[in-house]
Amino acid sequence: MKKLSHYDSKGRARMVDVSAKPATHRTAQARAFVAMSARVLRALPANPKGNPLEIARIAGIQAAKRTSELIPMCHPLSLTHADVTVKVVKGGIRITASAATTAPTGVEMEALTAASVAALTLYDMCKALDKGIVIREVLLEKKTGGKSGDYTR
Repeated sequence: MKKLSHYDSKGRARMVDVSAKPATHRTAQARAFVAMSARVLRALPANPKGNPLEIARIAGIQAAKRTSELIPMCHPLSLTHADVTVKVVKGGIRITASAATTAPTGVEMEALTAASVAALTLYDMCKALDKGIVIREVLLEKKTGGKSGDYTR
């Protein structure tokens, strides 16, 4: 079985030392789905807090840049790109988040954090209309670069 890198030989959590790894171009794309009723979807344009889709998009980008402040063992990265798209589809809102960097470690956590925070923001913006909104399917779609190579779901 492969050993998890975020634990030392005594089982204590640690930040992995990536200083010996070469900086390479790395990308990641993640997604999330926010399931909500047709009534809530119809009400999106009239939200008194502002446009929930645009606010969620900006929140996701902001979150990608602050991932290392939220995830304890995550390295702070200088992102070269972060983007979030939100699209109303049947049954809810589909979120796609992407991140890129040239660094010695990947940006999967940044893309996943962006998708998650965008989804949470949509919940926050719409919860007054329906507490039954469900955030689901937060997952990594693909990543490129690094020692482990490319991955596509």
